[in-house]
Order: sequence, then structure tokens, then C-alpha cells
Amino acid sequence: MEPALIGTRLASAAIGPLLRKLLAGDGPGAGLTGADRPVRLASLLSFRGEKRTLTEKDVRKLAATLVARTCEGSGEPPFPLDETEAVTDALAARLLALGDLDMDDAQAVHLGARALARRLSAAAPAPDGLAADSVLYLETATEWACRHILEFFTRRPSFVARTLVEQTRGQAALARKVDALTAAHPGPLAEDAAFERRYLAHLARIHGHLTIYGIDLRDTHEEWPLDVAYLSLEATGDPRDPERTPREHASLRADLAPAAHDRILLRGQAGSGKTTLVQWLTVSACATPPAEGMGYLHGRIPFVLPLRTLTRHGERLPDAERFLSAADCPLTPPDGWADRVLSAGRGLVLVDGIDEIPEAERGRARDWLRGLLAAYEGGNRWLVTSRPTAVRDDWLARDGFTELTLSPMTPAEVATFVRRWHRAAGPAAAPYEQRLLDSLRTTEHVARLATNPLMCGLVCALHHERRGYLPRGRGSLYEAALSMLLVRRDRERGMGAPYGVDLDEAPQIQLVQRLAYWMTLNDRFQMARGHAESLVAEALPAMGLTDHAPDRVFTHLLHRSGLLREPTADTVDFVHRTFQDYLAAKALVDHWDIGVLVRNATDDRWEDVLRMAVGHARPREAAEILSELLKAADAAADRPSRLRLVLLAATALSHATEVAPEVRAEILRRTGEVIPPRDLDEARELAGAGRMLLELLPGPEGLDESTAHLVVVAATHVLSDAAVPFLARYADHPWLAVRAQLVWAWQRYDARAYADEVIARLDPTELRLQVLDDERAAELLRLGLAPELLDLSASVSADRAAAVLDRCDPRELRLLDHPPGGELAPLGPLGSLEYLALPADAVWRTTDLPEGVPLRRLNFLSLPVDGLTGLSRYPLLGELPYLPEPTPAVWRDLRALTQVERMSFDAQALADCPEDVVLPWVSFLVCYGGGRRREHSLDDVVRVFPGVQLLYLSGGTFDISRAGELTALRAVRTSSVALTGTEGLPSRVRVSG
Repeated sequence: MEPALIGTRLASAAIGPLLRKLLAGDGPGAGLTGADRPVRLASLLSFRGEKRTLTEKDVRKLAATLVARTCEGSGEPPFPLDETEAVTDALAARLLALGDLDMDDAQAVHLGARALARRLSAAAPAPDGLAADSVLYLETATEWACRHILEFFTRRPSFVARTLVEQTRGQAALARKVDALTAAHPGPLAEDAAFERRYLAHLARIHGHLTIYGIDLRDTHEEWPLDVAYLSLEATGDPRDPERTPREHASLRADLAPAAHDRILLRGQAGSGKTTLVQWLTVSACATPPAEGMGYLHGRIPFVLPLRTLTRHGERLPDAERFLSAADCPLTPPDGWADRVLSAGRGLVLVDGIDEIPEAERGRARDWLRGLLAAYEGGNRWLVTSRPTAVRDDWLARDGFTELTLSPMTPAEVATFVRRWHRAAGPAAAPYEQRLLDSLRTTEHVARLATNPLMCGLVCALHHERRGYLPRGRGSLYEAALSMLLVRRDRERGMGAPYGVDLDEAPQIQLVQRLAYWMTLNDRFQMARGHAESLVAEALPAMGLTDHAPDRVFTHLLHRSGLLREPTADTVDFVHRTFQDYLAAKALVDHWDIGVLVRNATDDRWEDVLRMAVGHARPREAAEILSELLKAADAAADRPSRLRLVLLAATALSHATEVAPEVRAEILRRTGEVIPPRDLDEARELAGAGRMLLELLPGPEGLDESTAHLVVVAATHVLSDAAVPFLARYADHPWLAVRAQLVWAWQRYDARAYADEVIARLDPTELRLQVLDDERAAELLRLGLAPELLDLSASVSADRAAAVLDRCDPRELRLLDHPPGGELAPLGPLGSLEYLALPADAVWRTTDLPEGVPLRRLNFLSLPVDGLTGLSRYPLLGELPYLPEPTPAVWRDLRALTQVERMSFDAQALADCPEDVVLPWVSFLVCYGGGRRREHSLDDVVRVFPGVQLLYLSGGTFDISRAGELTALRAVRTSSVALTGTEGLPSRVRVSG
């Protein structure tokens, strides 16, 4: 049963009187006589205190009645009926836990129903062994019960009277603070706040839906709400940290990456979800409350900057004040608003599509970006997206950008997408869901196609539309998709001719092909609407369609083809670049513009066009294109260009239906000459050749450690189960980097086969094992593995996770993502834990951590609910993570942690440290610059950390004239820092950077 339906039944008028029995009579009045403290929850409950009207047995009966009434009526039960008693006991335990919460009624109302329900869930014993549906029902029922209870609190006369008094006092205090703030920082604060509310609401509307191609086959919508449709993908890469060890392979949820890295260059193939991620980050920043795990974006102002829009007419890239108008936002901000947002470090700058502007313009785009970074140094978060080969690896490295790559969807993610798609498509699609899931597991060519959200959507739509049958190969898939979108969709939905135009499939393809051909030849991904209309008008006479009005034909293509859209009133583009590439490739082959193809072969934006052209071509034509590519490789001036062209020929070969044997043999021979790869870029590029690469890669015998690692990287990026036996040849390799790469690849292949052939044979020494789902958790338990270093995903069920932790008792544990419901499960059973990393935005308490363990390092992004003082019980805990905006209470908590020697703060945060806080035991301090100040002094470092020995300064400008007052200081290290005041620096202090 859906949560909404459960909520509807719980919200009925019959439920309220039942829950009212939990509450006692009214309490004191407004508190004007001095007793103005809010009333504790325990005193409001009818099953607590001396004059109880309900016993604990009565509360259980009440819970049983609630459960019974929820299950009444027609339709499926919300949970398995044989678990009714267990669900009732669990709900009663949560209601009884109300009496154990240390809070008052005002605090409870301020928390809200959802957060109060979480507190009850944490305070009550965890339900054991319940089915997923039962757990979902229990969470929903608890939240709805809390809604009723809080409603009763707010209706009590004493609560209302007291709240009015408190509001009056609070408003007076707030007015004083606002007056002080306005005096200290004069500016249009109210005007900015009002505009930001309008702007965020506008962004939420614009970006709040996701197009799922083909979903509108049967009376359904082609757009889903983004919060329903979004599928979080993994991003991988090397954060370029010289202190990072090979076993700490960078892999994290893409939507949480900006929580860990302020500046990111994100690469991804066409259709991999780059733009969807930009949408999700935008909507998450606009949401109140934020989606689970996305709280780190709360308070940030997104600026969505699609580069192809900003440069479509050759304009200069905009400064901050023109961000909105350049991105076609119709709202007019107050003067100086964007500058104030970015100067305050509140911006989320999302630059989408470096690859979608001509290569000659990318250097100018980088200079523009560097200018913005220099102007707005601190606090903002920056994300730039690109196709993988559009810019070189170090393109933004000196600007402090972390490079990550969106991973292809894992089998588990593909299965999740398929299930969501079929649910959205309605009951008629249900019979095909399992058949497609079976095909994805057993049919290689289908699995190879469904590696990103775009292709998954097309595969689902075609499988459904063809009653469970799919075309073979990528080219056939696109051909079938065009037929479905251009003709069959409207015909089978009985749409008729809404614009008075009834065209067959072939002329429609010719017309949209013409538009794609022009855009590709002119290095554009948008064109003026008037120009597009004129191209269609010019083509109609040659097609014998003079009796069709050109404007109606164009309108039909725009609104009914499913391929075109209007990003603005005067521009046209394709709904996805992949469709433009496919149609342009067909036009180029039809015109036989082979010279154009080969001349542009080294341009990353033409790679897919060329591959698809080989797929469109007849055997002799395909052989000629491939031979010309090899000739171009021979003429290339450097090895990277030769490698790129040879690999392009190799990957294009897999698209050809038929090619002369001698051409095929020559391509394979030439590919063998660039194997093994020389660096990570080459390794990943080689994987584009697909399964045939496995026949060319060498085994481990005779390879040095670095080459063996690069070979394994290339093989693990080949998404075929045929890679498993090849990778098994490296399972006994001793080098940690090789073993870490093999562990990372487990998510890409069949869990059991890979576990038996690879994971079970790996030397566990210093190796971090990743358990990302229940399948891999089951395999770890089956094989009896007990890794000391463990990564555990929240996708692993609670029971499996507990079993894994009990088996392993790891020395190091990283919880990779946000736990369901936000609450961190207690880690009490662990006994050997030395390092623990908590997921972003997790709700946790220091009491959740295990007792008596030798904990040395603890990483977290959200502070514990119960404060930091509880960490004092870990005498070996020598380091805390970066604390971005510590409150005075947090600073004072730090005084209890005398064992912590290493800390990290913003220079601005140090300035806000209370005068009574001194931490002389801290010997290693990292201090980040930026923010509003142009220059930071060491005044606050001297005051708060007089015993520091090693000072690391990062970003901004620092005056270190007071460094001599730090009598224990030995060295200052710097990164992207300008130093002043170095003249009087003591000779004992070494400066490096």
C-alpha cells in the first residue's frame, strides 16, 4: 500500500479521538507570572505520572486499534498480515517512547512530525525481522500519529497563550538583531530575500521534472517529478591528494560529491546523467526541507549556466550580474544581488556542457571561469560538466578542481531504473518488466546498450512497444526509437493530425536529419527558430510536399516528433544530443561527406557521429571510412592523437554490420600496438573498444606493477561478463593498487561469479573491501571473508549490515551514503574500530558509536545531535575533520577533547571563536582562507591555538607577521596562498608550498 493511502486512513476523523487518549488535561497558562517554561512531554501523557488514565497495556490496545482501522477497507493490506502482532508491538513501543523524550511541547512542535517520529524510532527498540512493507507502514504510522499529537499540543489554550508571549519576546529580540545587522551591513537585505524566494521557486518549477524518453506510450506523461525519477549514480576519480593511498579508491555518490569537494570537473558520456545531476542539485538547493542527504545545499543559491545557451550567438560569457539574463531566466534581480550572493560564499555555480561549445572557444571559457573564481574565492561550490575527452585531464587542475567521472550504471542501478520505468508506464507495462530484467541478465547486446539513463529509457520503451522484443545493436535501437517517436506513438494513441499534417516516417526523418546536419557542420547544438523553419521550407519541394504549409510542417516536427524542443521562444534544439549525432551521421553518409568526417575525427564532439556513420554505412563505405581513419592516424603529429584515432577506428568497427577481413585485421593489429596503455587516460580510452579489447590486453606475467594496474583499469571498464575471467588472472597480483581496482570493479559484474573468481582470491592485506548491496554482502558472508578495511553502503539492509559487521569487526569502516530515514544505526557491537567515516548529513549521536574501541580518526560532515563532548571517551582520537561553521557551543565542546591534536577550520570561523576558548594541545592546524576578507591575520590562531607546531594555510592571503608568537611553530605549509608579513619571520620556522 502506498504511504499516501496509509496516511489518508490515519488522517480520518476516527483516528483523532483514539490518539487524544494518550494526552492528559491542560496545563498552566501563558506563564506571565514567572512559570514561563514550556511543559515537559512526560507531564502531558495520560500513561505517565501519579494519576494515570492509561496503562501500558491500554497503550498497546490503542496501537492495535490504530493498526486494525488502517487495514480496514478494500485493496491490498499495507503489510503481511502474519506480522500484525509484531507491527502492533513496535507501534506501541514508539508511542510509549514519548514519555522518555527529554524535550518539552514547544520543542516538539518546532521539530515537526517527521523529526519527532525519528526521535521516537530511535528511542524505541528497533523492530526485528519485519518485512520491508511492515517497516514502511510502521514509519508512516508513527509520523501520522505524531502529526495528530502535535496538532493537540498546538490547540491547548495554555500552549497558544504561551506561544504568543514567546513569539512577542522572540520578535522583539529578532528585531534588535536585524537592526544591529542592518547597521553593520547596510544593503537591500529584505529585497534580496524576497527575490531569492521567487527565484528558487522559479528554478524548482523549471528543473523539477525529468523527461524519460518513450514513457508516454500509453496515456502516461513523458515527464516525471524529479524527486521520483532521479537515480543517484556513482562518480569515481582521483582527488589528486598526494597523501591518498591506493586503497582509498575515490568512489562516491555523484550528488554528494559537492559536499566533499568545493570545485568539481565532472566527466560523463552522452546520456550518462550529467545534466540530470545539475537539475537535481538545483532542485535540492531550492527544496524546503531538503531531500534526504542533500541538506548540505540548504541556503545555497544555484546559478545554472548551460554553456551552449550562453554562447549560442557568439556573445561574451557573462559576469555574475548577467548570469540570469544570459541563461534565459525571466526574473530581474535587485542590483548587485548576484555579486552579494557569491561574495558571501552562498553560490552553487553549475556550468553545464564544456563539450557543447566549439573547441576553439573552450580556452576562453576557462579564462572566464578563472576570472569568476578569482573574484569570488571562498565558500561557493562549483561544478563543471563535460564529455570525457573534451578537455585534457589537467584542464582545471591548477584551479583546485577535483576530477570525477560518472560511472556507467551498475546492474543493480539498471534494475532499479527498469522497475521505476514500468511502474510509471502503468499496469499495461507490468507483464514486460521481468522479461526485460531477464534479458538484461542473459543477453549481452541488451546489457551493453543499457548503461546510462538515456539508453535505459529507450530500451524500456522499445521493449514495451514491441511486446517484449528488442532490436540488436545500437544503430538498430536508434532506428527503432525514431520510428516509435516519429510515427507509431501518435498513431497508436489515436492522436490523428493535430496540426493538419500527416507525414510518413521517411520524410520526417529527412527533415529532422537536415536540421541535425546543419547544427553539426556548424558546431552548434541550438539554432534560431527562423533558420530551422527556412531549412524545412527549402526541403519540402524536393520531397514532393509542396501541398504542405511549411510552418505547419515545422510545428508538427517541433511538437509531435518527440525529437525537437524550444529552449527559448526563438531557438530550437534536439531533446538529447545523441539524437542529433545519430541523424547527422546518417545525413553525412547519405551525402558521402567522408572528408568532413575524417577531418573532424580528432574533435571529441564528432566521435559519436563518426561511430554512428560507420553503423549507417554499407560494407564498402564502412571500410573506406575506417581506412581513412588509419591514414589520419599515420599522419598525426603526436602519440595521443594517433592513439585516439586508432581507438576511434576500433570502437567504430564494433558498429559496422560488415567490414572487409583485411580492414578488420589491420585495425586489430594497430590497436595491439597501443597496448598496454601508458597512463590512466589511455587505459580508460582503450575500454571504449569494448569486448574485443580483452583479446588484446596482456596477462600479468612479466608486467611491472604500474603497467599491470593500467591493464586492470582498462579491463574493468569493459562492461561485459567476459571481463571476469580475464580479471581473474590478476587476482593473485600482490600490488595494492591492482587489488583495489579489482575490488572497485565488483559492482560492475555478476556478484557471485566475480566473488568466486576474483574477490575470494585477493590478498586482504591493507585492502579495502566495498559492500554496496545485499547481493555482495551475502557473497562476503558465504565466502567467510572478514576484511579489516570495509566500505559499507546504506543500500545494504540492516540485517545484512549487522551480520557483515559482526563477522568482520573492521579496523576501518566507511559508511558510504545516507542511511534510510537519516538516522545512523548504532555501531555498538564493533570492538576493533580505529577509523570511522560517516555519510554526509547523517543524523547521529556520539552514543551511537561503539564503546571501548581504539578510535583514532573520525570523519563526519554533520555534527552529532548530542554535541562533541561525548568523543572525550576516546583517548586515542587525535584528529577531527574540517568543521565548516562551528557555533559557540561547538567551540566550547572542543575544550573537552584534549586528546585531539589535528584540526581544520576556515579563517572566518576562527574569528568567531569565543574569547574563553583556548586549545593549547592542538599541534597541527589547517586554516582555509577566502570568504569576505581579502587578507587574514594569524591573530585568532595565536589566541586559540598557542601550541601549534605545524600550520597549513590554504587559499586566500595571509599576514603571518605574528607567527613568531607561536613559540612551538616549526613549519608553515601553503597551497594557493599569498603571504605577507614574512620579513620578521623567525629563522626556526620553515615555509614551503
